[in-house]
Amino acid sequence: MFSRKLVPLIFIIVGSLFIVACGSAQQDQSNQQAEMMNSQTDADHEDTAVTDLAPVTLADGEKLQVVATSNIIGDMIRNVSGDLVELTILMPPGSDPHAFQPAPQDAAAVADADVVFANGLNFEEFLDELIANAGGEAVAIRVANGVEAQAFDKDDEEHAEDEHHEEGDEHSEADHHHHDGVDPHAWMTPYNALVYVYNIETALSALDPAHAETYQANAEAYKAQLEDLDRWVFEQVETIPPENREMVTDHDAFGYYADRYGLEIVGAVIPSYSTAAEPSAQEMAKLQEAIAEFDTPALFVGTSVNPTLAEQVAADTGTQLVPLYTGSLGPAGSGAETYIDYIRYNTKAIVDALK
Repeated sequence: MFSRKLVPLIFIIVGSLFIVACGSAQQDQSNQQAEMMNSQTDADHEDTAVTDLAPVTLADGEKLQVVATSNIIGDMIRNVSGDLVELTILMPPGSDPHAFQPAPQDAAAVADADVVFANGLNFEEFLDELIANAGGEAVAIRVANGVEAQAFDKDDEEHAEDEHHEEGDEHSEADHHHHDGVDPHAWMTPYNALVYVYNIETALSALDPAHAETYQANAEAYKAQLEDLDRWVFEQVETIPPENREMVTDHDAFGYYADRYGLEIVGAVIPSYSTAAEPSAQEMAKLQEAIAEFDTPALFVGTSVNPTLAEQVAADTGTQLVPLYTGSLGPAGSGAETYIDYIRYNTKAIVDALK
């Protein structure tokens, strides 16, 4: 028989559960975003291979020899490693990654490296040949491994293929620089940078287990900063009127950023993930139509990209050119010297231009 003494207890339990549920539902949005990031990265990292690395034998006082393809990845490494590694960065500051050609000294640096950190997603198309020229023994870690990669738009790709054949195959291989159908610019959000940092820390800890605790502690502190940065970007973009949240860029480098923070890319001067591609006259006309249709006030152009085409579009449409940092951090005094500063600089520039 049902005991009356249980009734008050049941109400207490149900009431308590209701209060807990309500409290949970009212969590701060930024905390929810942080939890989403943690669960996302933990799940994605199960497929990474960095845990298979064997420790490097180091003499007393000797440091790991580390190569990074870009200064963006290099800055992330520095935040994890501190001064425990000797770091060499291949791409010069301000260079266009899509146009980078390694020099003999780069092959020498790779040959001496204990590990090479690259973006992956076929971003560094020079890397396999560089490693081969360096003796083929270098260990390369693709730090974007685990990111949910964005696919290249199939309709756009087919259009580019059709146009290519119509023009008699005059374009170079660079014109089909779609990176096997995925967008390589995953570092453009702090959310994805969490995956990069995980892969960097895991690799360094495996290669240099004597300092694993330091790498792990540094990585956790840096990831907390990235989570704060991600929330800050959301807050800043929210200040843009919803009807103004459209972007026109020099090439398709801001897809991850736009998708993450609720913006829309309505056009690009070079409708490709690579600045090595060349837009057709039809594509340029389509871009100008989009600028007129959406009344976009700004054309965002990367500081490491040749601005000639963007300047032409801006002059023809009366659109303001707004410089952003894409493939490289900024020089001293730019306000974009570190990855965190780089994201802050770009976000402020985007918000100021679209408000």
